[in-house]
Amino acid sequence: MSIQYILEIIGTFAFAISGALAVKDQKHQDWFGASFTAFISSIGGGTLRDILLDSYPLVWISDITIVYAIMAGILVTFVFYKYLLRLRKTLFLFDTFGIALFTIVGTEKALHLGVRPEIAVIMGVFTATMGGVIRDVMTNEIPIIYRKEVYATACFAGACSYLLLDKLGAERNVAFITASLVIIVIRILAVRNGWSVPRFFR
Repeated sequence: MSIQYILEIIGTFAFAISGALAVKDQKHQDWFGASFTAFISSIGGGTLRDILLDSYPLVWISDITIVYAIMAGILVTFVFYKYLLRLRKTLFLFDTFGIALFTIVGTEKALHLGVRPEIAVIMGVFTATMGGVIRDVMTNEIPIIYRKEVYATACFAGACSYLLLDKLGAERNVAFITASLVIIVIRILAVRNGWSVPRFFR
């Protein structure tokens, strides 16, 4: 079992927690709603990527461990949600870690399926962000990619960094870790310093 796979499972677990917590302010907070939102948050981006790339079976269908990680995240949220709500900074770090990992995993998979590098970058960003976008739409929130904070832009920078390092012949683990760190550092600095992407309409 590779370290990347272990980290991917942890990222899936963290996204499941964020998805389950997203329904806390909804009028109906039943088990089905929380569980469905957790699943969508965790697998939405990867599922969209695999469908667009015609890659079957879908990753969460072929690997039951991913489903178990989501179920564990739902149960942990149910038992410890009051404590988790006090850990906003910790959840932010988990979310940042998750999008960094999923961006590179998505980019790698697209490249292995033979698509152009430009498409691989888009698939990497989709993998990391679309689950959260669908989650926000379902819970009547403004999708995170439309908010002021830097999110998808950090994923884009990380995916491009991975492509560059791969092109330069960097060893896979070095490229994987370095590109992930690019995303993590950009996201943390952006939130800490209030950075945002320039407005399209001035």
